[in-house]
Amino acid sequence: MSAWTDRILSEFPTELARFWIACDPDDVLLDEGVLHSLRERGFEVLPFDDSVVFRAEYEERYRDAWDRGEARSERALVLQLRGSDLNALPWDYIRQARTVSLGLADLFPKLSYGVVRQLPSEHHEAMFRAQDRHAPQPLGEAATKDFILTHVFRISPYMLERPEDFWRELLRLHHRGASLPGVLADHVAMLLKDTPVGGLPVADLLSSRSFTLRVLQDAWRRFLLQLGIDAGSGADPEAAESIAIVVPFEHPDVRAVVDTLFLDGGLRPVGVVRPQAGVPEWVKVGLVEDPHTQTDLVGQGVRRLAANLPMPGSSHRDWTDFARRLGELIFRFHSLSADAARPLAQQVGQLQRDADERLRLWLTTHFADLPSLPAARGPVMVHHVPRYLALRRAAGEARVALVVFDGLAMDQWLQVRDHLAARIRGFEADEGACFAWLPTLTSISRQALFSGLRPREFSASIDTTTQEPQLWARFWLENGVRRSEVCYAKGLKRTEQLADLAAEVSKPGMKVAGIVVDMVDELVHGAMLGKRGISGQIAAWCETGFVEGLVRLLAGHGYHIYLAADHGNVEAEGIGRLSQGVMSEVKGERVRTYRSDELAGSVPSELDTFRLGVPGLPPEVLPVYAGNGKAFVTRGERTVAHGGPSVEELIVPFVRMHVAGAGR
Repeated sequence: MSAWTDRILSEFPTELARFWIACDPDDVLLDEGVLHSLRERGFEVLPFDDSVVFRAEYEERYRDAWDRGEARSERALVLQLRGSDLNALPWDYIRQARTVSLGLADLFPKLSYGVVRQLPSEHHEAMFRAQDRHAPQPLGEAATKDFILTHVFRISPYMLERPEDFWRELLRLHHRGASLPGVLADHVAMLLKDTPVGGLPVADLLSSRSFTLRVLQDAWRRFLLQLGIDAGSGADPEAAESIAIVVPFEHPDVRAVVDTLFLDGGLRPVGVVRPQAGVPEWVKVGLVEDPHTQTDLVGQGVRRLAANLPMPGSSHRDWTDFARRLGELIFRFHSLSADAARPLAQQVGQLQRDADERLRLWLTTHFADLPSLPAARGPVMVHHVPRYLALRRAAGEARVALVVFDGLAMDQWLQVRDHLAARIRGFEADEGACFAWLPTLTSISRQALFSGLRPREFSASIDTTTQEPQLWARFWLENGVRRSEVCYAKGLKRTEQLADLAAEVSKPGMKVAGIVVDMVDELVHGAMLGKRGISGQIAAWCETGFVEGLVRLLAGHGYHIYLAADHGNVEAEGIGRLSQGVMSEVKGERVRTYRSDELAGSVPSELDTFRLGVPGLPPEVLPVYAGNGKAFVTRGERTVAHGGPSVEELIVPFVRMHVAGAGR
């Protein structure tokens, strides 16, 4: 356990009280490591977001059980108050609870609070350790920024004046998955404005991995042209004009990281129209000269991912980053011809199984922490998405549209992304990922996505999606948006449906749109040729023009567009069908849910199944999952399904899409 976690836990001595109130204006408790450590000690943390919801949870799950003398795994409950005003709480809570105060100003007395409060919680532990070791006296704002850059991000802005030094450190930073928070990126940009790199969009490059990759992709194509390699068309002329930046690819330090970005899928190799003799060997990793090149890239990618599977103590960010890289690899694998893919199929399948088994073990101890993590910098779970969009509206995005691609796995998003990038001039995507709810069924995870609630809070409609429009509208009503300013549409998949949608979203008073695109889920449920076959069907569907038509429509009417999925999908092999009549409440191909332990125990023991407890589900919803890579279909039959906890089902895309020059 770290010194940072120890410091927080010291405020909560075990056996001292059952009910605690933590005045926590900076969300110190909502740190993944802190939540996990508190849970291991028997403390449950519940944010006080809604007094009615909290009281129902507290009365039902805790106080009644304590009054009856029932033993619970949670020895104590911590009410996390985002502020310091206890008057916001009911008097009976204050009377019963023991109160503690936590704040970043007290925890980081030697660093500027104005800077520290702007940094994501994942950096708190490193900052706390650095403060203890390297800060002998209180530091001002500028000195705090330099201190954090040096001791947390391992960057000294005063050493980045040469272009090759800047690009080397920039690429290393993004390769580590450690983009700079905006407050630090702006500080570096200010320090470098009068240096040879001052003409670059320094702050954007340091703070956004997706922007940096777009710049690199465009610069790589122009670099090939300088070498006399005809890379054909494909660059966006308008985008290229705005980010026509020279990258010193030939510098050894830069070259080493660029090579890795191609192997990991961050950069896409460029197709060569006329192969050039005498091309340097190191350049070939970024070229597609023949099918063997792509096959080799996929093979190398499998080996790299297999060697870097997340560990039991990894964070949720490690898993979302891994899921994006796995999605890129699967997308590339399905892009190969059948003959080229065949020799790699076993390796890819083994990687998927190993990753899914590692994730399953991680979920047993970490999934319970995810629902309470803060969503201010991006949703961690799908039910955080509405709250995040509300924060974006408060930050000035007057019109927001949430486009939910039902059943879209990460690899399939990448296919859609490449289609949009090729068809829409000025298209940009800031790509992220979040966790779906378990079980990964539409009626559970998609309702959570539109309602902003945990499944326990919509138990009455847990097996249907009919309440989605009402739940969506109710969330926005509670966040200051009138019912007439919110629209919801589902079942969209064809271009002829866009006219009716346009009539709705173009209304002058419309502010929030929720849109369900269900083509991918339909393709999954009708799949006969596995995910490779679905890839071909998605390509054909994209060619109809629906996807780019939808994006252009929303962008043209001034919407800030966010794409999400409620769950993904995975290939699985049948272990046998269950014929249990009405014993199972929800029947998915990867999961069955039951109303009691007795009924859940009726699943034949000889079948490869397992159970995984998930806090946040209604107590009467007990899932039983088919084993790793398995499904409740005819034994030996191959299918594409969802419902389980695999990487491809559980970790889904969350993307902000933007079209340069579109109406705002």
